[in-house]
Amino acid sequence: MAKLWAIIKREYLERVRSKWYLLSTALAPLFFGIIAIVPIVIASRTKPSPDLSHVVILDATGTQLGLRVAGELAGGISGAPTRAVVRAVAPSELAPAETLATHEVMRLQDPMLGYLVLDSSTIAGHSERYAGRNASTLVDVSEIESSVRRALLAQRLEHEGLQPSRIKELTKVDLKMTSERLSDRGREVGGLANALFSYLIAFVLYMMLVIYGQQILRGVMEEKTSRVAEVVISSVSTDTLLAGKVIGVGGASLTQIIVWVVSTALVFKSRGVILARLHVANVELPIPHIGIGIALLLLAFFVLGFIFYAALFAAMGSTLTNEQDVQQASLPVTMLLVASIVFIQPILLDPTSTFSKVMSWLPFSSPILMPLRMTVVQVSWAELAGTLAGLLLACVAATWVAARIYRVGMLMYGKRPTFREMARWVRRAA
Repeated sequence: MAKLWAIIKREYLERVRSKWYLLSTALAPLFFGIIAIVPIVIASRTKPSPDLSHVVILDATGTQLGLRVAGELAGGISGAPTRAVVRAVAPSELAPAETLATHEVMRLQDPMLGYLVLDSSTIAGHSERYAGRNASTLVDVSEIESSVRRALLAQRLEHEGLQPSRIKELTKVDLKMTSERLSDRGREVGGLANALFSYLIAFVLYMMLVIYGQQILRGVMEEKTSRVAEVVISSVSTDTLLAGKVIGVGGASLTQIIVWVVSTALVFKSRGVILARLHVANVELPIPHIGIGIALLLLAFFVLGFIFYAALFAAMGSTLTNEQDVQQASLPVTMLLVASIVFIQPILLDPTSTFSKVMSWLPFSSPILMPLRMTVVQVSWAELAGTLAGLLLACVAATWVAARIYRVGMLMYGKRPTFREMARWVRRAA
């Protein structure tokens, strides 16, 4: 036990004293703070171009739709002052009219911002075309599309006999939906905030497994190539060495996560003061309720998932003798993690489907996908217990296999062994 503790202590202190560990631990709260604040600031100051109405409108509809769109682009009802140039053209004259409008957009002195084409397809409510210098500016294109939609709707309502002065008042509806999830604990946050929070949890778990798993792989390889492992193995068993390495590195990653969670929570709570100083209205971002039980379950899934993947990474690291083989050796294990992260979106869209349940039961994906489902929908305690039991058994099996590969691989040099050779190591050491 003393030898195991010595290995755990060495692995833990070696990482927490690293300048990169300290730097990433300190900068992560700043990063999460930027994520929580900067998008709100940008969204509050993102507006369409002030000169958006300085366009050519080619109206091939045979109606007054072009004039209505010009008024909407100017921010008013039909007939409001605008810089738009409206040209009524026949459908057969659209091609030369577009050529002329293109030259007006490309000229050096007082160029038009772009040109908009309205035709029979627009009247039918299918499409309109726009080309201009700001065609890649999403907020401008969205505003132009909305202006055409409002103008077309106003024209249709007026054709049905509705007074123009009443059209804008009756059609301006700005609804915002709030959603709540009902569970055994009562009302909880739902909707987009819940989905984003769940995605963040899954992404952090994935990131930590990849980063620290790679660290274990490289650390094992470096100890093997530098012959340090031969000295250590002479005084301690390979099983103890593997266990100490996994627990020590896992403790370092858990410490970092705790610091991140606490500091990010403090930044999140103080964002209202920061936004007030920037003269930006605060946007409420409700956080789903995470009780002690859920927090402990999230921790259990992370710990078991880390043990499962860390053992596999360590086993692969023990088979390497040079840096060039690191990416190829880690690819099979990394692909299991990637397969888990790929299914986040389908599970968020339908977390109660059979596919979602199956993926959250598989040992290689449950450490990421079950915490995701837990924070989106209510999962039965029987399913949680079964998933944890399955993951625990998978950890025992992965550790057993990894320990036997590790025991032989740390003392083997030369070419990298094949999977068949590693399977033979496991059978002989069993």
